[in-house]
Formats: sequence, structure tokens, C-alpha cells
Amino acid sequence: MNNEIVMAGFGGQGVLLIGKLMAYAGMKAGHEVTWMPSYGPEMRGGTCNCTVVLSDQPIGSPISKRPHALIVLNLPSLDKFEDSVRPGGIIVVNTSLINRLPRRTDVTVVPVAANEIAVELGNAKAANMVALGAYLGASGLVDRDNVNEVLAEAFASRPKVVATNQQALQRGYEIGQAQCVAVAAR
Repeated sequence: MNNEIVMAGFGGQGVLLIGKLMAYAGMKAGHEVTWMPSYGPEMRGGTCNCTVVLSDQPIGSPISKRPHALIVLNLPSLDKFEDSVRPGGIIVVNTSLINRLPRRTDVTVVPVAANEIAVELGNAKAANMVALGAYLGASGLVDRDNVNEVLAEAFASRPKVVATNQQALQRGYEIGQAQCVAVAAR
């Protein structure tokens, strides 16, 4: 098993956080893991992405030119990374901020209104967790319980944040699972 995932959006959307959560959850599951962030000099609003590689073998490089999956939270990120995803891969699209779906027909597209769902749950900042959950539901790559456990550890001093983010993860997970069932039924 070797999976490469790119997560991308604007700085301040929590892209690096969901990458770290995925990496730590992979470590809990006993996988080899790399996490490689990339961001501009801006504190908020600049471009931001990270690559997470999970493998059952030693990882030769943390960089991926052809990831298996892409989680995009804004349109510039979709424009930049859409063509790099391998055929048969997964692209999770935050339809709250992206006004188009990927043009490709050789990938599984998981549209999720991440910002709207996060607002419904009472925490607008949890859109990243909705998107991560959608990916986990669609891919089954990392156990959601491991992500929940890592999330609880990361925000141990803020239990309300943990609960809201776990709800967001769950809602996204359900959407991702439903999307995979719909694709399999075609």
C-alpha cells in the first residue's frame, strides 16, 4: 500500500492541520508516513498545500507529482492540482467556495458543501474537517476512529472544539461514503 494525498486551499483554512491529522492517524495505524507542507509568505489568504504519503514500505520521497487523491478547499487549488491526480484517484471538492467540478471523468469526484455544513454545526472553521471526513468516507484509507483520537489529543484543552470537529468529520464521512456507493452503483 502506498497512497499520496495533496490537500490544498488558502492559508487559514486548516489545510496543514488536516494533513497533520491524517499523518498522525496513519502513524497510529502503523504506516510509514511523510507530511510535506508548502505555503506562501502570507499569514492568511495565501496559497497553502501539503502532501501526505502513507505506505506500508519506507517512503523514498515526501513529494508527489501524481497523487492518488486531492482535497481542495478553493478554486485556485483545483485549477492548480486537478490534472496531477492519477486516473482512478479521488478529488474532494469544497463546493461552498468552488463553482465548478473537476473536468476529468477518470477520477471519483466527491462534492461537499464543507463551509455550509460547518456553519450548520456551529463552527465555520470546521470546513476542513468536513472535507477530510468526505475523503475518509470515500477512500477508507485511514480509520476515522484514529483521526478522532488524534483530533482529541491535538485539542485536549478545548473539548468543545473537539466535539464540533468530530461532528464535522462524521458529516463529511457520511457524504464521502454515500458518494462511493453512488459511483459503485453506476
